[in-house]
Amino acid sequence: MSIRNLDDLLADGVSGRRVLVRADLNVPLGKQTGQIADDGRIRAVLPTLSALVQAGAKVVVCSHLGRPKGAPDPQFSLRPVAGRLGELLGAPVHFAEDTVGESARSTVEGLADGQVALLENLRFNKGETSKDDAERGAFADQLAALGDAYVDDAFGAVHRKHASVFDVPARLPHVAGRLVLREVEVLSKLTGEPERPYVVVLGGSKVSDKLAVIEALLPKVDRLLIGGGMCFTFLKAQGHEVGSSLLEEEMVETCGNLLERSEGKIMLPVDVVAATAFSPDADHDVFRADGIPSHRVGLDIGPETVAGFAAAIKDAACGEPGGARTIFWNGPMGVFEMPAFANGTRGVAEAIAKADAFTVVGGGDSAAAVRALGLDESSFSHISTGGGASLEYLEGKTLPGIAALED
Repeated sequence: MSIRNLDDLLADGVSGRRVLVRADLNVPLGKQTGQIADDGRIRAVLPTLSALVQAGAKVVVCSHLGRPKGAPDPQFSLRPVAGRLGELLGAPVHFAEDTVGESARSTVEGLADGQVALLENLRFNKGETSKDDAERGAFADQLAALGDAYVDDAFGAVHRKHASVFDVPARLPHVAGRLVLREVEVLSKLTGEPERPYVVVLGGSKVSDKLAVIEALLPKVDRLLIGGGMCFTFLKAQGHEVGSSLLEEEMVETCGNLLERSEGKIMLPVDVVAATAFSPDADHDVFRADGIPSHRVGLDIGPETVAGFAAAIKDAACGEPGGARTIFWNGPMGVFEMPAFANGTRGVAEAIAKADAFTVVGGGDSAAAVRALGLDESSFSHISTGGGASLEYLEGKTLPGIAALED
């Protein structure tokens, strides 16, 4: 795979040129305040933007936010992001009120060398996500007209065949940004010959969301630790009562087959924190995984499981002395947003952070958990910005955004 990167573009010279940067600024906004709840994705694109600014480019940033229905929707406006991006860059970011309309054109035309503009939400236009090649291509034509070169630094979107990700690179000289290049380098280590022992920790809500990556990784890993809501379907496959916990009944047989084929690699919770209701204030207790009351809902892994998972990461439970050497973690162990059910995620994350290993946090809710729980981001080797993209890369799928950058 041959992909030109940002250094190649900078070597060509970008002073005075309009550089269209596809970023992933899909940050969580507070439902009541509209304020940015986690600016991790904004900070992740700063190295690329700063390099272009310092080289004198006229930087035109575009991104999506949320899932608007192909029309303007104030709750999904990128205006708050423009403000925060300007604070982090230390200079005002000009904001266009539309994506490819008059405001966008005039805003881009008004940029001086080294200045940055942010276009309004790409998904306010139907063409961005259209499955019709012509409609998507027409929007890509308009978007590409705002730049002289294209940089993709939106790893969180490279698994989408969207206009700004897949079609625009065909219309402009294109390179991968610093973030995308780093993500590909890191994930390539996990799919190649990772240093062993290799431990994967998976959480989140649904087995169906992670089935393909489990199938792909199971032959390669030494241990696969499963928590989060998805663990209850596995526990059901073992014949255990799971109460009113999250359950994918149609996946029970599949989980049973995976357990049979796993050769003992899969570790499941031995205890869980189960509550009387899905509520931060609900009464809750620790129960054995084979003894969850029928009226309870499991919302976190229990303390014995945390200790067991930490041991699998730290010592001979991996099958070899010295602990895991490569760790990939995707998905929280429980409903970490509720303090009463955050201990599982915190405990496992701390064990991973302390490991003398190459540690990768697989984006999405896992990355959000690291920040929400106040953990030191620098204690992990890499925190991905793309949950879905990371998983699809590990599954061995062709990612449209990456394929579009290949020469």
